Amino acid sequence: MSSTPKASERPTNPFQMPSTAHHVIRQFSNALCIAFAVLTAAFAIIVLLYLIIYITLQGLPFLNLSFFTELPGAFGSSGGGIGEAIQGTLILVGLASVIGIPLGLFTAIYLSEFGTGWFSQAVRFMVDVLNGIPTIIFGLFAWVLIVIPTHGFSALSGGVALGIIMIPIVARTAEDVLRLVPQELREASLALGATQSRTILQVVIPAATSGIVTGIVLAMARVAGETAPLLMTAFGSTFWFTGVMQPVDALPLRIFVFTDSPYPVQINQAYAGSVVLVVLILLTSFAVRWATGGFKRRF
Repeated sequence: MSSTPKASERPTNPFQMPSTAHHVIRQFSNALCIAFAVLTAAFAIIVLLYLIIYITLQGLPFLNLSFFTELPGAFGSSGGGIGEAIQGTLILVGLASVIGIPLGLFTAIYLSEFGTGWFSQAVRFMVDVLNGIPTIIFGLFAWVLIVIPTHGFSALSGGVALGIIMIPIVARTAEDVLRLVPQELREASLALGATQSRTILQVVIPAATSGIVTGIVLAMARVAGETAPLLMTAFGSTFWFTGVMQPVDALPLRIFVFTDSPYPVQINQAYAGSVVLVVLILLTSFAVRWATGGFKRRF
């Protein structure tokens, strides 16, 4: 006849409340982790605000109409502007978007909708590798591919270098967003007789438009501030844009040149150019978020 087990031999209840000391330790660890997360987030925000405020205070007094419409003046002389740099930045980002957005988006569609097997894993790995390569390597690639054969720097080579930088950013961002589209939407479309290509174009992509556009803007903002690849491709210029096969200026290049100047006038204009670059990126980001409904309150 079996005896009744003692209380000490009974299995521990997994739902039993922890002891007071253990409960205090857990509460303290939780509070410590929350405090650390808040402090690190606050530190990042403070550094960002400090940089924006400092650049704005240094460059805002030098912003005027001529600064946006005139060409750079001689070093050491007052006046002049960065009109050709703003124009060049818009042209380079446009060329890069023509190259990087379609390639990145189609790569994302393949990885999210057809990506099974070793080949898709290899493609995903290569995209991640491209995302981690220093951007000056892309400038070297465009230099070998375009600059050397054409015997000259050009806007085309700069656009190609920036476009290659955009590809992995757009691909990985769009892939993650496309994977968030419920599988039931795809199955419902296929059940109604739609082909897989039509399902992707008319169901999956529209459902992920907001996230895709956000990723594209992120990539455009990233390449708009690149300097190293342009030093080997677009090279810079003090004249207005004359053709895709001619050197072209850009805001990062002009800021780089002005900060290397020994004259305070050009250094102050570099701060003003930084303000313009930051404002352009912020306005583009806010406009896209507003257009895609990113500021609507979600319940």
